[in-house]
Amino acid sequence: MAGPHLQQPSFLLATLKADCINKPFVQRCHDLETVIEEFPAKELHGIFPWLVESIFGSLDGIIVGWNLRCLQGRTNPTEYSVALDFLDPSGPMMKLVYKLQAEEYRYDFPVSYLPGPVKASIQEQVLPECSLYHNKVQFPSSGGLGLNLALNPFEYYMFYFAISLITQKNSPVTHHVSPSNSAYFILVDTYLKCFLPTEGSVLPPPSSNPGGAIPSPTPRSPAVPFTSYGMHHTSLLKRHIAHQPSVNADPASQEIWRSETLLQIFVEMWLHHYSLEMYQKMQSPHVKLEVLHYRLSISSKHHGSPAQSSYQALHAYQESFKPTEEHVLVVRLLVKHLHAFSNSLKPEPLPPSAHSHTASPLEEFKRVVIPRFVQEKLYIFLQHCFGHWPLDASFRAVLEMWLSYLQPWRYAPEKPPQSAEPLPRSVSEKWAAFIQENLLMYTKLFVGFLNRALRTDLVSPKNALMVFRVAKVFAQPNLAEMILKGEQLFLEPELVIPHRQHRLFMSPTLGGSFFSSWPPTITDASFKVKSHVYSLEGQDFQYKQMFGTEVRNLVLKLAQLICQAQQTAKSISDHSAETVASQSFFSWFRFTPSELNGSYTGNDLDEIGQDSIKKTDEYLEKALEYLCQIFKLNEAQLTQMMMKCGTAEDENGKKQLPDCVESEDGLVLTPLGRYQIINGLRRFEVQYQGDAELQPIRSYENATLVRLLFRLSSALNERFAAQMDVLCSREDFVGRLCRYHLTNPHLVQKIRCSPVGKDRAGQNWGPRISLRFLASYRTLVSLLLIYFLAAWFYIGPVGCTFLILVGYFLYAVIMTFLSEGWKPHEH
Repeated sequence: MAGPHLQQPSFLLATLKADCINKPFVQRCHDLETVIEEFPAKELHGIFPWLVESIFGSLDGIIVGWNLRCLQGRTNPTEYSVALDFLDPSGPMMKLVYKLQAEEYRYDFPVSYLPGPVKASIQEQVLPECSLYHNKVQFPSSGGLGLNLALNPFEYYMFYFAISLITQKNSPVTHHVSPSNSAYFILVDTYLKCFLPTEGSVLPPPSSNPGGAIPSPTPRSPAVPFTSYGMHHTSLLKRHIAHQPSVNADPASQEIWRSETLLQIFVEMWLHHYSLEMYQKMQSPHVKLEVLHYRLSISSKHHGSPAQSSYQALHAYQESFKPTEEHVLVVRLLVKHLHAFSNSLKPEPLPPSAHSHTASPLEEFKRVVIPRFVQEKLYIFLQHCFGHWPLDASFRAVLEMWLSYLQPWRYAPEKPPQSAEPLPRSVSEKWAAFIQENLLMYTKLFVGFLNRALRTDLVSPKNALMVFRVAKVFAQPNLAEMILKGEQLFLEPELVIPHRQHRLFMSPTLGGSFFSSWPPTITDASFKVKSHVYSLEGQDFQYKQMFGTEVRNLVLKLAQLICQAQQTAKSISDHSAETVASQSFFSWFRFTPSELNGSYTGNDLDEIGQDSIKKTDEYLEKALEYLCQIFKLNEAQLTQMMMKCGTAEDENGKKQLPDCVESEDGLVLTPLGRYQIINGLRRFEVQYQGDAELQPIRSYENATLVRLLFRLSSALNERFAAQMDVLCSREDFVGRLCRYHLTNPHLVQKIRCSPVGKDRAGQNWGPRISLRFLASYRTLVSLLLIYFLAAWFYIGPVGCTFLILVGYFLYAVIMTFLSEGWKPHEH
């Protein structure tokens, strides 16, 4: 009964397409529900592909469909409710799916829209290991274009639903959308709860056949011989119903095919993306050889150039895969539900051998769901995100997904005992097997996070929070010890012949015959750990111990950066407090103390606020404490480290300069110094180094007065240059007084310049008069206030001016006596 969905357009399809233009959304859904109830499967078969595309959008992303990813109850409550009811597992759309499923219709899904690795392998006639693709690949008829998968209605519907998360990236958004509140996110959660239930069994599909269930997919003979690129697992469904005369004979086996299909589609569409290098590393040596022989045999039979196929495959493997934050949130939802689903497994009876035959397929599915279907692809997906995600706060979504996978005990049915003071919950020993069989998830990805953290700005509260979250999770009591135990099991010496060992670790799923040849000195746990590591990373993988010297040095470096970030946050806090305290009535003149001396003391982090700085300090302090617990860091080491982190101040009370080394060209930044500048941990004092008279006009100066006073100063200096030189050359008190007043720029204290050049001595401009200080709004306002106060005491302008000159002369005499040698005077 299988047939192509491309038929002559029916009157029903034409009517529904017209309704899409003329009728509102709610009315269209009501009409569709009526059509699904009243029309036979033969008529509905023709509209099904169009209906699926109109809901989820086209595979090329041009048709948006219902835009479920932007549909939210807060903004469109009516459409949101109608869409969820229509697509609910017991709603009209699923009734249509089951109606067509009963007739065993098939629908073509283009292989070109599958994830890159799958698409490339199928195009090279190498069958993927996932049983989802077995017996479904259909080659085009004469004149046809491309390969297709012949899918049953349930598979076709779920393929479109899952892949719409990837393809529909440029949906029009007119308002802020929260991914976790969208209709799509709610539907994913609903489907997971329905088809992967934590309690009870999967609800049976509604049947239109009296007394008959909807049949599961029947095996079909392949249209072309394929070789498999992996030691693929037999479907749980096929294994359970083997040798049974009819699927309908065992309703228990009926429940699992939808669960397994749903999970495989979600994993394949959302996680099966990686580069060519990763794809090749996943392949065991014997499979690579098998594929090579097969390709050689294919090239000998065909006249076409095999190089072109390989070239296309290369680009298919190296797809530009950039997961969005919404994509990651949906995967996290999947991970959390799978943990709850797996943890809902009923405990085995004491004599398992006597009752093993009574285990239902759903219970068996719960036992293997994570290691068999999810672990490998999720590990590769996380590695891709850790290596390619931008170094910003959006990485939090990836981080939380990773931490959710690492903590299956959070989704266990038993609840921790309630206490008045919440204490860290110790990780039970029963999770040791999970930790050991997922060792790389804990250790290698932790090292990947360390490398990211070392390149981020830890003064940012969001980045500090991520370091705190990871440290808190790994500091849970007993977790570090179990990870260390897993590493010890992996590093146990092997008493096997090298060539036999090479065969043993080719795949994570091995038959019982392999275990029978294993030497008794190696424990079963050690074998599982080694199998896990080698299956994910290959035989030549050089394992980096999480508690080894190299990683410990990275942790110490992170601890040092945490200390530096704490000091930076403290200095920003102090600077902000000083700025607030120094605010005065004159702030409306737009000058601050930092502007008066010509230096820049601001920082982009000044805007984060006191509350954020306080949070940053709390996060970093707790993160440092947790890291000390995990890696048993010495307090003496930390104390010494904190003293080296810039807490000491230089002779002028300023923060230390960035880390530099002396060279022939002056100071040269080290890599640590560049890191300190990039992250705002340290900086050079930026000051004007040229002629003070020619520096740019500041915001706190009157531009007209600056120019007029410069001309007046230049005229006076030109007229009396010789006399000033004579006066300043005297060694008596008059000479010292003149040197104090007549600024000599080349005697200004040396200021360390840019690290690429030596300290500049400056040009000798000679003694001269500088009246530029009179153009400052600060000076002008101060003089006006003095004249205003003098008027209160009946002192006229002339008398006030005389008092100002006398007062300044006395101040200059005192400063001349106190000064040693030639000191600069800056106004």
